[in-house]
Amino acid sequence: MSIKGKQTMDHERVSFNLAKFKKNGIMFEVAINPDLAIDFKNGKSIDLKEVIRSEKIFTDVKKGVFSQEHDLKEVFGTTDILAIAKIILMEGEIQLTEEYREKQREEKKKKIVYLIHRNGVDPRTNLPNPVQRIENAMEQAKVGIDMYKSAEEQVDEIIKKLRPILPISTEKKRVHIKFPSEYAGKAYSIISGFGKPDKEQWKNDGSFECEIEIPAGIEPDLYEKLNSATKGNIQTKIVK
Repeated sequence: MSIKGKQTMDHERVSFNLAKFKKNGIMFEVAINPDLAIDFKNGKSIDLKEVIRSEKIFTDVKKGVFSQEHDLKEVFGTTDILAIAKIILMEGEIQLTEEYREKQREEKKKKIVYLIHRNGVDPRTNLPNPVQRIENAMEQAKVGIDMYKSAEEQVDEIIKKLRPILPISTEKKRVHIKFPSEYAGKAYSIISGFGKPDKEQWKNDGSFECEIEIPAGIEPDLYEKLNSATKGNIQTKIVK
């Protein structure tokens, strides 16, 4: 593998996504695929050769300066590039380009907004908060996006920060659903798309019953899709 081309850098921006490790006053760097490197560091089984962009160890990637072999031997006890790269990845820090960080922030922000829109409602109307309103509230609250946490891990804390600005209720509803057997395939597929059905039961009349717990904000969407799939031949009720 090789690094395709060089890019100049100033003191505030880096041109490559890197894993960096410093010991004995010496910096060791390896260029990485950022998504795979983060997954690798988090314990996922990934071929290390796919994680690193060059089977070379650098003291300074941006200047193309390679590490000295005697330094590698002294610090890592080996000159095996893959063994050294693994140590750098696991024990060092990952440094991401601003371009990559911005792309990741935007993607996570969109997912967080979607999760809040889907799982929360405005308690005054019992309807989902519009996406634009959520985005505006996040900007007003100066909500930061954590690069190293998933959207799901951050959403509860972000909702707490938004509540003084945007009323949000994360109420759940349990819905009992019953429909004729001829619609079982379509209806069950729709229900499963909203969550895991439980208390499933075939009745003597051939109908099927189950229950599902869903965010209150998506209750109307569930009913709309089920009515469309069964041509209105469905019974639903909220379970207390």
